[in-house]
Amino acid sequence: MNTYDHGLMWFRRDLRAQDNAALHHALKACRRVWCVFVFDTDILDPLLARGLQADRRVEFIRASLVELDEQLRALGQEHGAQGVGLIVRHGKAQQVIPALARQLHVQAVFANHDDEPHAHARDAQVRGDLAHAGAMFHGHKDHVIFERREVLTQMGQAYGVFTPYKNAWLRQLDDFQLQAYPVRRHAGALAPVPAELAAPVPTLADIGFAPTNLSQLPLPTGSRGATQLLEDFVERIDRYHEARDFPAVKGPSYLSVHLRFGTVSVRQLARVAYPMHLQGIQGASTWLSELIWRDFYHQILANFPHVADKAFKPEYDHIKFEHGKHAEALFAAWCEGRTGYPLVDAAMAQIHQTGYMHNRLRMVVASFLVKDLGLHWRRGEQHFADHLIDFDLAANNGGWQWASSSGCDAQPYFRIFNPVSQSEKFDPQGKFIKRYLPQLADLPENCLHAPWQARELELAAAGVELGKTYPKPIVDHAEARERTLLRYAVVKKPGATPK
Repeated sequence: MNTYDHGLMWFRRDLRAQDNAALHHALKACRRVWCVFVFDTDILDPLLARGLQADRRVEFIRASLVELDEQLRALGQEHGAQGVGLIVRHGKAQQVIPALARQLHVQAVFANHDDEPHAHARDAQVRGDLAHAGAMFHGHKDHVIFERREVLTQMGQAYGVFTPYKNAWLRQLDDFQLQAYPVRRHAGALAPVPAELAAPVPTLADIGFAPTNLSQLPLPTGSRGATQLLEDFVERIDRYHEARDFPAVKGPSYLSVHLRFGTVSVRQLARVAYPMHLQGIQGASTWLSELIWRDFYHQILANFPHVADKAFKPEYDHIKFEHGKHAEALFAAWCEGRTGYPLVDAAMAQIHQTGYMHNRLRMVVASFLVKDLGLHWRRGEQHFADHLIDFDLAANNGGWQWASSSGCDAQPYFRIFNPVSQSEKFDPQGKFIKRYLPQLADLPENCLHAPWQARELELAAAGVELGKTYPKPIVDHAEARERTLLRYAVVKKPGATPK
């Protein structure tokens, strides 16, 4: 027996019609269910204001919505219903959802949890407006395996260190947590879209955005794209632990953007990794750890929401970072890939050309910004937030705070990535550097990592003129390291010995 006559499924960061917790519960609880996605102007307008009219994320979402609309239509047809599909609106979500709920006379709205501070405030507003109209708001866990306060210490506290969290996570994992939500069997509740609301998914131009180079990138969109990438990755998952650190090698799964927008279920990925982990396949174990890291950062954001604006460790907010004209020039050089350190510059070229950056390189360029250039990690965090197609507040914030040593489970402040040795170790032949810095392609391999150390004859033979065709280093790493140790002395603990 249905709890509600009419219900509304509100898609957000879960753009799939299979193994979707909120959609499953909506279809079970309601006689008729409509589905909606809102291009939220509270999110999009700030992007436009920052000059991001061509945003790969918006294009990825739109392409994935076209597929989601098709999936819902097909599910409706399987159950004899014509005209099922996705209602797509453009406006302030906190206004659009209650208004649509009233228009459709629904008694309940269903959505999957989103623990970002903005989302919490938005959902609280929607919940209140719905309650005023006599409707319910039901939230469900879907984006992670364990959320919020599901994994706690023996003292009932949230974890701030990864390894004990991981161990507790693995102990709590059971078949239920990995089980898929069976949407198809309940899809008979999907209702045709009313004629006055029926319309194709808006074009990019309709919502004020311009096309990007997304279609030229090896990044398929939607659930079908996620399936394609997963099938490819499973064939090489056993080598993941070895290949993942080398940016010129096809090592990662490349599923991060699909996890970000929910075009794949994290439960599906864990169902792949966990049995292989139990079989002792090291690559799968390492990948499973990455999925757990993702859960970890999301529970950090949920339990310690101050990290969205401040350091996880409050004492790190006392550090004095560089400021003024020189600092601005350093930041511009970092953003534009003009640091004179090839691995850093190639990584910045990658993010700007593709919207993606290899995970190892995210750590390298973050360390360089904070500990070589002496700039506040918030500036790098925002730059990544603007340009990463897989930008996720919890993971991005966690990664930047880790690199700056201000976060949970962070590297000690005196451990500073050397951009040259990182380059020599993880791009030994310079294949990645050559791909994104073609002006250095003719340099001998031994000169690619630190061109300023090359002999004049080697530079001339390769057509490289430092300061003209490629910049000289904007800082000396050894000197910068010493400045960082002094800068971080404010948080130095008694007995800590730099190594």
